[in-house]
Amino acid sequence: MTIARAVVGVIGMGESARWHDGRLWFADWTALTINVLEPGGDVRMVTSVPSFPVSFDWLPDGRMLVVSGAEGSLLVWEDGVLGPYLDLSAISATPWNEIVTDTAGRAWVNGIGYAYPGPPQVAGSILRLDADGTTEVVAQDLDFPNGMVLTRDGHTLVVAESHAGRLTAFDISPAGALTNQRTWAAVEGSAPDGICLGSGGIWYSDVPNRCCTLVAEGGAVLDTVRFDDGSFSCVVGDGTLYALTADWPGALNPGAEPSGRVMAARLFEST
Repeated sequence: MTIARAVVGVIGMGESARWHDGRLWFADWTALTINVLEPGGDVRMVTSVPSFPVSFDWLPDGRMLVVSGAEGSLLVWEDGVLGPYLDLSAISATPWNEIVTDTAGRAWVNGIGYAYPGPPQVAGSILRLDADGTTEVVAQDLDFPNGMVLTRDGHTLVVAESHAGRLTAFDISPAGALTNQRTWAAVEGSAPDGICLGSGGIWYSDVPNRCCTLVAEGGAVLDTVRFDDGSFSCVVGDGTLYALTADWPGALNPGAEPSGRVMAARLFEST
């Protein structure tokens, strides 16, 4: 079992861990900000965001797309300014969640498909946004879609279905259709949240079990990193697993003391 240490604390509730340009980027859902961890250990706020869930990723031209989930907006951060990009609420009025982008300039955005908090429904979807602005709902009936990741060859999209306890994969056609839906790994007893590629598999964050787990395709457990609080998102950069943790559900209580931290665990292999 790999051991983690705190490298940032205390923040509100970290989410959407990303490794970009040699640095860790993350959202703070209680502060409604996107931040970057500088090499010296300081956290710098990049931009504020109107509402959470907050998720983000970069287009090939360097612009950053940002989900302001409850507001139903997809925003673009360019030259230090955050502005409108796509009205997601016109596609679904329920909260939007995670985003990933690919080398073709396409963005994939998922939504949970029901009012949260509320009675759970298997109603989640994935939207594809092409570089020319064309949109298409390419997957439906997902059980609380959460973190997403593209495989290194760009041919497969994997999404964490938190309420189903599984990582679900789709093949991506050249035209951007999602086909061959299948269980990439069943993780029963877990609630997979943010995910990232790891050596030999995929790391998933697990809030109720307070850990990050590396699983191979098929579900074999390769490694586990445990924390004192729930883990919401993770990413690997320069051979280190970074995980965003906080008390749950207390982290979203307006009167609660901040409990969020950025945890780091040195891995045996760089990915």
